[in-house]
Amino acid sequence: MAGCETIANRRVLFVMAAEQEYGPHLRQRFTPLMTGVGPVEAAMAMGIALHALERQGGLPDLVLSLGSAGSRICELGEIYQVASVSWRDMDASRIGIPKGVTPFLDHPVDMPLMTPLPLRTARLSTGANIVGGEEYAAIDADMVDMETFAIARACQRFDVPLMGLRGVSDGPGELEGISDWMQLLSLLDERLAATVDLLPDALGASDRLHGRIFRAETQRRGD
Repeated sequence: MAGCETIANRRVLFVMAAEQEYGPHLRQRFTPLMTGVGPVEAAMAMGIALHALERQGGLPDLVLSLGSAGSRICELGEIYQVASVSWRDMDASRIGIPKGVTPFLDHPVDMPLMTPLPLRTARLSTGANIVGGEEYAAIDADMVDMETFAIARACQRFDVPLMGLRGVSDGPGELEGISDWMQLLSLLDERLAATVDLLPDALGASDRLHGRIFRAETQRRGD
């Protein structure tokens, strides 16, 4: 099982779905937990991994889910930070529960994620289907994937923060086959790796900000 990488004194667990997205540039930077494709595989793999790390006394300080996504709004080949994630498969609206909300659980339709990087953000929708063509029109989000919501729920169970990075691999036109999805993966590998390189400064800046807030609060209370 993949372990945590240390970045800016934080334990970071990188998570990806498929080997096809894990190219040579990313391989130089980290070894990810590979979940497999889809929300069921992602939830199972993420839950098992976090449970094992908890038992070892080494839960991550941050989980980073990254890979490809489809979009008809975001630019093809570009990298986006995930502002929030929703679950497009969940629909209990017949019993008065908003679409996207799991019955008897208290969570918003759009669950916010950490966004520490100086990078464009986009709303992400997770589901068990590969989206194409006119199906995008029915989805209330900027991008689509098949794993992030499941990973977010597992992280919530263990009280671990989550951030997401997605490179847009497809969306314009019709997705005709696996080769259409794979066409830009080498470019996204390079661009995702460059984005990961921004993490040390971003997380370090976050620590410095939290330190200033803590000191200000301490001074205000007179501790």
